Amino acid sequence: MPDPVPHSHFLAARRVARVLLASVIAGGAVSAVTGTAFAVEPERDGLTAIIVPPGDNVDQVPGNTSAQGKPDGGGGGGGGGPKTSRGYDISYPQCGGAFPANPAFGIVGVNGGRVFSANPCLSAQIAWGGSGSAELYANTGNPGPVLSSHWPSGQTSPRVCDAANPDTADCAYDYGWNAAQHSFQTAQAAYQSLGLTAKPAATRWWLDVETSNSWRDDPSLNIEALAGEVDYLSTTAGVTRLGFYSTQLQWNTITAGSLSFSAYPSWIAGGGTLRGAHQLCTRPAFTGGTTVLAQYFSSGFDADLPC
Repeated sequence: MPDPVPHSHFLAARRVARVLLASVIAGGAVSAVTGTAFAVEPERDGLTAIIVPPGDNVDQVPGNTSAQGKPDGGGGGGGGGPKTSRGYDISYPQCGGAFPANPAFGIVGVNGGRVFSANPCLSAQIAWGGSGSAELYANTGNPGPVLSSHWPSGQTSPRVCDAANPDTADCAYDYGWNAAQHSFQTAQAAYQSLGLTAKPAATRWWLDVETSNSWRDDPSLNIEALAGEVDYLSTTAGVTRLGFYSTQLQWNTITAGSLSFSAYPSWIAGGGTLRGAHQLCTRPAFTGGTTVLAQYFSSGFDADLPC
């Protein structure tokens, strides 16, 4: 079973994105559009919501006139139509529904929203994202020994987690290591079910760091759990392209703004609109490295802008 989600004041339910559109109604009324499960409210990351003038396309910015795709009823995003100008990320909330049509690139969530869980339609979504070229992301967390049913008490490798004293940095590291192993093996099984000759280590992986999963009050323990995930994927699994998904606010809450992972790129959430995503691309990366993707809401899905 997956580990539980909430347990401390750090945790909040995952927010949905809200895109504000200017109305042509007299008085300048504003309407709110609700986004999908993986987007983050722009204002929670300090980004001012953008009011789009009447008649302005929320998915266009000056100088960007490329065609914008619309979601259809198919699960196979490859389709026969032209590629859109944006990428998309999807995961378990989209199982049984439409996938974005013809994405420029696709990012797929391996888990079911929590560590030690599996996306029930992972194989279909990897196929949608281009099979071996689909990027992957894994949920992360650190609930601690009291709440976790997967805590590594008594484990001796890669570090020793003393069963008599299981609430340590080494135990948190092992927990992250094991969580990454579970995610990677889940992806391997999906690749095998699709008959892919490519390996999941060959694509880019992202570690999803959000307050909607369980974390400790001590940021140093959370950093150790993330270090365990990074080390498993980069050493044992052989992943060579690895980054982090979060917002500055959530990263600060979970890691106290750690720069321990400055060698890794950031995929930042909370753009709200394409214009907002362009603004996020100009911000410093929350890891201290480089911001390479910015997420925003488009046509009922989470879209992603390369920075």
